[in-house]
Amino acid sequence: MARHSKKHGMSIRQPATRWQDALPAGNGSIGALVFGGIRSEQVILNHDNLFLRTRKPKISDISGAIPELRKLLRQGRYQEAATFLDAKQRDAGGELGHPDPYHPAFDLVIATDTQGAFTNYRRSVDFETGVASVTWQDSGTRFRRDLFVSRADDVVVMRISGSKAGSVNCRVALIPHGRVTGTGAKKGEVASAEAPISFAMSAGKQWFTIQARYDAGGGYSGVARVDLKGGKTSSSNSDIIQIAGADQAVIIIKLTDVPKSNAALKRKTDQLAPDYDALLKRHAKLHREMFLRMQLDLEAGDAADLSNEELLMLAYDGDVPAALIRKMFEYGRYLLICSSRPGGLPANLQGVWNGTYDPPWQADYHNDENIQMNYWQALPGNLPEVTMPYFDYFESYLRDYRTNAQTVYGCRGIYVPLAQTTHGLASYSGPWMLWTAAAGWLAQLFNDYWLFTGDRKFLKEHAVPFLKQTALFYEDFLIEDDNGKLMFSPSLSPENVPSIPNASLATINATMDVAIAREVLGNLCDACELLGIDKAGVRRWKSMLQKLPDYEINEDGAIKEWIHPGLPDNYHHRHQSHIYPLFPGLEISPESDPRLFDAMRVAVEKRLVIGLTSQTGWSLAHMANIYARLGDGNRALECMELMTRACVGPNLFTYHNDWRDQGITLYASGWAPFQIDANFGLSAAVLEMLVYSAPGMVKLLPALPESWPVGSARGIICRGGIEISVEWNMHKATVEASLRSRAAQEITLKLPGAIRRLSSSLARSATTESPHGPAYRQLRLPAKKNVTISAALEKK
Repeated sequence: MARHSKKHGMSIRQPATRWQDALPAGNGSIGALVFGGIRSEQVILNHDNLFLRTRKPKISDISGAIPELRKLLRQGRYQEAATFLDAKQRDAGGELGHPDPYHPAFDLVIATDTQGAFTNYRRSVDFETGVASVTWQDSGTRFRRDLFVSRADDVVVMRISGSKAGSVNCRVALIPHGRVTGTGAKKGEVASAEAPISFAMSAGKQWFTIQARYDAGGGYSGVARVDLKGGKTSSSNSDIIQIAGADQAVIIIKLTDVPKSNAALKRKTDQLAPDYDALLKRHAKLHREMFLRMQLDLEAGDAADLSNEELLMLAYDGDVPAALIRKMFEYGRYLLICSSRPGGLPANLQGVWNGTYDPPWQADYHNDENIQMNYWQALPGNLPEVTMPYFDYFESYLRDYRTNAQTVYGCRGIYVPLAQTTHGLASYSGPWMLWTAAAGWLAQLFNDYWLFTGDRKFLKEHAVPFLKQTALFYEDFLIEDDNGKLMFSPSLSPENVPSIPNASLATINATMDVAIAREVLGNLCDACELLGIDKAGVRRWKSMLQKLPDYEINEDGAIKEWIHPGLPDNYHHRHQSHIYPLFPGLEISPESDPRLFDAMRVAVEKRLVIGLTSQTGWSLAHMANIYARLGDGNRALECMELMTRACVGPNLFTYHNDWRDQGITLYASGWAPFQIDANFGLSAAVLEMLVYSAPGMVKLLPALPESWPVGSARGIICRGGIEISVEWNMHKATVEASLRSRAAQEITLKLPGAIRRLSSSLARSATTESPHGPAYRQLRLPAKKNVTISAALEKK
């Protein structure tokens, strides 16, 4: 197999002036944003469990009103139905609103003395080690600041150094984020002018302490220790430590999400020696192993060395370099490693990074696309451990989800709200109480974890219980129509409405609802039969599967978004919820149902009427994944290229929309939130383009764009527990691959073209022709042995 490039990272030639453009670092739970200013440096620190918590809302029992809601829907009074549950909840004394917002912890600020005009400025991130660096030259002295968030020691570490002895001279402070005032603070405190938090701070010769107290109770804490090589420190007031004449300064910061005494935090921090190289070595060993498990090479050449600005300018000129796509792919991988780890919370709408007390959508967990997109890359990208916070988080709110199911719909099982942070109650205002598919969509990753890892214990103790609770809701919620088919009423297809005069989000039998229920029930039956459990349940669920509505195709040949009379399709929307059976689901493929597969393709093409001005960053990422499933690599790549022109900032963070109104995405004046799901979604799309997997089926290079004729990928994981490395040269029409299966199994392997010649390390009898056609082969893979494949394809 080919050797992979050792360059994994990015460089930027200008400092950040906004937190959204800062350099991100993190260890999965703690995040840091480094601005990179020379004279005035700011580092915003985040902890994944810091929210402006409010009292848990009251949710009243309105389940008795569901028959009336269903009557409105049967009568076609869709606009009335859309607000019905919201009004009933308010009338009953329920408390509706938005989730508690995620907020920053505090800031490290550094004021540096300068002698002359700077030269050779760079700021950079090393994806392989997790180090964010700022370098420049001043009057013949080279300066640098390096920062990482340790996975090993759970601290933030910064080193400040100069090439000449005694050249480090600066003032350092650990302060509240944002504006502060004395109003509302106790003696010795300052209060945030932007949030209900008060801060008590101190600084000595070596230590900073900061205690944050919420007005509502509780709080969080932090300490920082400053160690020097050469020079001295002094503190003239309670906030600042002066560093003078040092060769190097190392700052170690410990922060917690709960109040802890300064003494306890100091003792914990004092256990760490101020040896930057030793601290980095412990951290980088853990971070590097995760990052390098999966690698991609697109033969980017010299462009791999270009700065972000240079790469983005090439994209703006219309020639998006493969080096930029590879960098974006690796960056999404880096960001997920840095914002999700066992024991913490899942990556939110902004990962773990935030520089405001009022982030868009509260930087919450949006359960109708965004949290799922955050984790699409994790399992095929060989990062199974980063999914643990996802499972822990949603399992921790099962009691709230049961309360929702009972009080809103009078059902057993679980009903997951549209969005949440600090609780799981269905208190989100608007028509969103009508959407019942969140639990089923969330369950997909539970089942996928089993399919990718083969962890039977997880299947039994986590996946099956979550699937059962979801299925239990469907058992009570679904009703039979006049034809004996199960009906979803109410139903909602995020976020589209039918093409009728009185349309609203409130509908009946959205295709997405049907698809998710079918996936849940099918996966649950498969799992229980494998484990030999709950035979009575399997009989019930199979009976329900037989009664689910069949998908329908409209007069244009497109899959219908609603399987109900009088709800015609509306092509003028960016959401593609009804494509769920194709992606992210696995139900429809060209092999399983060619007719429905083609109807999916037509439906996607029909949505192009909305034009580019209705797209967003996440919708372009989603479309890239859909095109990959359709086998159209050129269109998938086009979506990613459009994203780089419209929704990518100088630090490669992705945005909900173009902040400059350049005509590619929707535009709202002065509003263009950083939203990390498109970063993650792009990485997932690249993986989909390289390898498709379903139980018993693996497709190599199913959506390879023409502009990637030569390349290689290593360490991709497939459903069925197969690890794959692949190398291709389309100029020569050759593909080489290595497959290692966790267990002995037979699979269908599809190559990106008709096979002219194929050789493998398997016995001849273990490789046979496939009924699917000349691009396919049947392989019998042994357990835990490397199998090599070398194929020559018919040239197109």
